[in-house]
Amino acid sequence: MEESQIISVALEPAAITAFVAYLAMIIGVGIYASRFSSQGISEYFIAGRKMNRYVVALSAVVSGRSAWLLLGVTGMAYAQGPSAIWAVVGYIVVEIFLFLYYAKRLRNFTEKRDCITIPDFFAERFGDHDGKLRITIVTIFLVFMIGYIAAQFVAGGKAFASGFGMEMNTGILLTALIVVVYTIVGGFLAVSLSDMVQAFFMILALVILPFIAIIEYGGLAILLSELASMGMFYVDPFAISVGAAIGFMGIGLGSPGNPHILARYMSINDSSELKTAAIVGTTWNVIMAWGAVFIGLSGRVYFPEVSMLPAEDTENLFPMLAQMHLHPILFGTVLASIFAAIMSTADSQLLVAASSMVRDVYEKIIRKGEDLPQKKLVLYSRIVVFLIVVLSLAFGFLAEDLVFWLVLFAWAGLGASIGPTSILALYWRGTTRAGVMAGLITGTLVTIIWYYTPLLSNLMYELIPGFFAALIATWLVSLVTEAAPDTRRAFEDME
Repeated sequence: MEESQIISVALEPAAITAFVAYLAMIIGVGIYASRFSSQGISEYFIAGRKMNRYVVALSAVVSGRSAWLLLGVTGMAYAQGPSAIWAVVGYIVVEIFLFLYYAKRLRNFTEKRDCITIPDFFAERFGDHDGKLRITIVTIFLVFMIGYIAAQFVAGGKAFASGFGMEMNTGILLTALIVVVYTIVGGFLAVSLSDMVQAFFMILALVILPFIAIIEYGGLAILLSELASMGMFYVDPFAISVGAAIGFMGIGLGSPGNPHILARYMSINDSSELKTAAIVGTTWNVIMAWGAVFIGLSGRVYFPEVSMLPAEDTENLFPMLAQMHLHPILFGTVLASIFAAIMSTADSQLLVAASSMVRDVYEKIIRKGEDLPQKKLVLYSRIVVFLIVVLSLAFGFLAEDLVFWLVLFAWAGLGASIGPTSILALYWRGTTRAGVMAGLITGTLVTIIWYYTPLLSNLMYELIPGFFAALIATWLVSLVTEAAPDTRRAFEDME
């Protein structure tokens, strides 16, 4: 199909109407949630710990996937064949553990100690009276999350460009505007409810599109035969080295360190419901991963050369394949699913970043000990959300990395610093405040240095060495430092 034909399909009124209807529904959710979210920062940032298991399950997995799944993994499967499956196996396995074990301990402790944010958790667990631990964590959040949020805006710009023929920068601005409106208005409740809606849009797109593409090519057997004729690399998931597979699976190590996922566990109304959430969330994870990989494989036979894709960018594969095979209404729905992935992550990260500034810096450090009006804190939170969007936009316009790699870098930085320290904080009584500080700094520095050293970055994904370096640093420093008495007592609140 010629590019002019593809754009004409995208611009059909039916496609635009379906997409606009989706946006109206999401903004409606934000307006619906605004009254509840305005009551206080607990309601604004974790919905007052009143979320049910199904909303938590879908919101947790969808907010963790972002445009990385729909644009990045599909592009990766297009370029590297079914070996891309190892990039999703890791996080699926790790998140089963998080739902069943990690989340319960985190939820119970944060309720007993009235923790709203992840820095809150660390501060209460380790008696952070001078605020240095809070500031360290907030700094790490901002360093990596600005890039993470910017990547979502860039992904939205790409979707608008390839889907509606819109200029890239205009698409980035429009994406940011859509996200900021309902995040500011509705807070965590709106974000979580919209995540649940967005989960269904993503499943719809990830199941229907590869199914239709495979059928129209003549069936799975013919498609696989065509892929095999291009080389076994495109049909064999084991056609990569063991080291490469381990590197891909290591992506899962980022899940326990990304606060927009952890906030979902803190928001559930009853920790006993996390087992059901684990079943629902894992099922959704598996289906979405299957769809993303098969979209990439189908795309390879329809577009054998990357030069056939807009801007020769594999991240444009998903909308291009949808334009080729779907009715305009369904295409509008598919484009909506891309935005579902983008917004479900961007809005969650905006709330985490805003909460770290308002709750952890302003309320707990600058105005420590003062009784501050909750509605004023919510107002400040909304202002901070807007400012972070502006900063992320500026970064997004300057970013040259592909969405896939920019997201992986931010995912690695948060996973390597927060992940191992939070696991030890939850499970090892002997963890000390000094040990956590050492782990946070080590994980961050190793990730950044590894990423920017070509010899090392080509050897292994930076999350893996960063994670284990932080784990060892936290353990070693904790062994040679003494835990405060209140630190040991705090550990008992998780048991």
